[in-house]
Amino acid sequence: MKLFVGIDVSSKKLDVCFLDSEDTRLKEETLSNDINGASKIKESILAYNRQFHYEKIVIGMESTSVFSFHPATLMGDDKDLQRIGAEVVVQNPKAIYRFKGLFEEDKTDRIDAFRIADFLRFGRYNKTVIKEEKYMALQRLTRSRYQVIQQLTECKQHFLENLYYKCNTLSNEVDTSVFGSTMMELFADSFSLDDIAQMELQELALFLQKKGKGRFSDPEKLAKTIQKAIRDSYRLGKVMQDSVDIVLATYAKLIQTLKKQVKELEKGIEALFDILPEAQCLKSVPGIGPVYAAGIIAEIGQIERFETQAQLAKYAGLYWKKSQSGDFESERTPRVRTGNHYLRYYLVEAANSVQRNEPVYREFYLKKYKEVPKYQHKRALVMTARKLVRLVDVLLRNHQLYTPKRSVQPKSKIAFESFQQTRTSVPVIGRV
Repeated sequence: MKLFVGIDVSSKKLDVCFLDSEDTRLKEETLSNDINGASKIKESILAYNRQFHYEKIVIGMESTSVFSFHPATLMGDDKDLQRIGAEVVVQNPKAIYRFKGLFEEDKTDRIDAFRIADFLRFGRYNKTVIKEEKYMALQRLTRSRYQVIQQLTECKQHFLENLYYKCNTLSNEVDTSVFGSTMMELFADSFSLDDIAQMELQELALFLQKKGKGRFSDPEKLAKTIQKAIRDSYRLGKVMQDSVDIVLATYAKLIQTLKKQVKELEKGIEALFDILPEAQCLKSVPGIGPVYAAGIIAEIGQIERFETQAQLAKYAGLYWKKSQSGDFESERTPRVRTGNHYLRYYLVEAANSVQRNEPVYREFYLKKYKEVPKYQHKRALVMTARKLVRLVDVLLRNHQLYTPKRSVQPKSKIAFESFQQTRTSVPVIGRV
C-alpha cells in the first residue's frame, strides 16, 4: 500500500488530499499556509503510516512561485518524515495542468489537490531534490541582479530615446558611451546645447578631462566631435526642451542608482558564492567569473537533481523538439519556449564570455555563426550555451576543474603510449 499526498498551495492556504494506491480518498481538508498548517499535514501522514505501514509515501505540490518554498522545505527537511522514507516532490505546473485536462470537471482548489495526488499515484512524476538553503540564498541575489539589469537596460533605452530628441546626431558622431558619468552629466543636467556649442574648445576639453578623471585619450578631439554633433542637430522649442531635460535628468539618476545596486548585489554574490564547494569548478573555465558561475549554480542547486546533462539542458530551455511521422522527419526543430529563464540567461551570458576567451568554444561559435544567413549571433550563442551545458554538468558532477584542450606531440612510441594511457585515465574536460 502506498500513500500520495497532494497539496494545492496558494499564498494563504494549503488544500490537501490524502489518497492511497487503491484510489481511496482518506481525507481532504483546507489548512493555513503557515507552519501550523504544514505541521498538521505532517502529523496526519505519520498517523496514517502508523495505521497502514505504507511501503511508499509521496508528498507532492506544484512549483507556485514563492508560495511552495516553505511547505516543501519544511517537509523535505523534517526528520520524522525522512525516517519513514517520505518523498517530497515539487512538480512543473504545466505537467499537472495537462493531466487535469484529461478530466471534465470543475476547477477548485480541493479538486486540484486531489488531481495532484492522482498524478503522483500514476507514478509519472519527476523526482525532485529540494534545494539546500545555501543555493536558495544565492538564488535570491542572482535573480535580483537579473531583475535590476533588466530595469537598467530599460532605463538606458528610455534615456537614449529622449537624448535623440535633444541631440539627434550624437550617437552617429560620438564613439564613446553616452552612459558614462561624464557624458550623462554633460547632456542631462549641466548645460544646454547652446551652452555646450558656444564653449571654448579648450574649456569643454578641460571639463571632459576633469569629469572623466583622465580616462579620455584625446579630450580635445572628443570636445570637437560633440560640438559638431550639436551644430548638426535639430533644435527644440523651449517647452519641449524643458520637458526633455527633466526626463533626461530623471533617467540619469535612475541609471546611476541601478548601477550602484548592481555592484552591491555582485559584492553579496561573490561573498556568498566563495563558500560553495562548486565555486572553483566553474570559475576555472576561461571567461566565467564569479557572477555568471553563481547565477548558474544558484539555479541548478545540487547537480544530483538531474540524472543527465540532457535533463539539465531541458530544464534551462536549451532543448529542441524532434518532429517525426512515418518516413518524414522535419529539419525545422524550434527551441522550446519553456524552462528556467534565469538559468538560460546566465548560461547564454557565460557562453558569450567563454567563446571570447576559449579557442574550442570560439571555433564552435564561428562554425554555427556561418551556418545560417539570419540571426547568426543569436543562434550561434544559444548553440554555444547548449554546448556549455555539457561542460557544466561534467565539472559539477565530477567536482573537477576545467582543463583546456592541449596539442601534445609525442616524440617516441613510449611517450605516445604513456600519452594514450594518460588520456584514458584522465579525460580532457575541455573536449565536450
